[in-house]
Amino acid sequence: MHKLSLLLLALLALFLSACSSIESSSNAKPLPASASWALLPMVNNTGEPQAGLRAESIAESLLRIRGITTIKHYPAELNPDSVFEPAQRKRTDEAVSWARKERSRYAITGTVDEWHYKVGVDGDPAVGLTLQVLDLQSGQVLWTAVGAQTGWGRQSLAIVAQDLLQDMIGNIPLTTTE
Repeated sequence: MHKLSLLLLALLALFLSACSSIESSSNAKPLPASASWALLPMVNNTGEPQAGLRAESIAESLLRIRGITTIKHYPAELNPDSVFEPAQRKRTDEAVSWARKERSRYAITGTVDEWHYKVGVDGDPAVGLTLQVLDLQSGQVLWTAVGAQTGWGRQSLAIVAQDLLQDMIGNIPLTTTE
């Protein structure tokens, strides 16, 4: 009976968990959370309007929770999150230039590659993202991550996105001392 209970508990845990996959760089040195950071556009590679803006909003809050309190947000006119605007890379480059002029030390940017409810009976939410931390002085990518997660039919897309971003941002090597 004990083995049956353990088996049922394991199956229940598997059933309640969402599928997710995250890969991130692991050789980055810890970055000071107290430095000046800039949040740059998250390019929307989906057909879902404003998916990049939604991901940015969640990411900004999670970054503040991690201790990055000085976050400058790029100007609205540099937002590439439009279904009708194909020049997204140019706008991202303009946002990097803006962040440098603002004297930010680091910038966070990324892409939204999946942001929708799957077609089917359950309509499971699915999110796919990339994140990068840039050194604005050298132009180097200091840290990068790619992740994807699906939820269950009764979960909201925002919850799946928040869970994924929390796991990804939690992997950014930060230090509270400079």
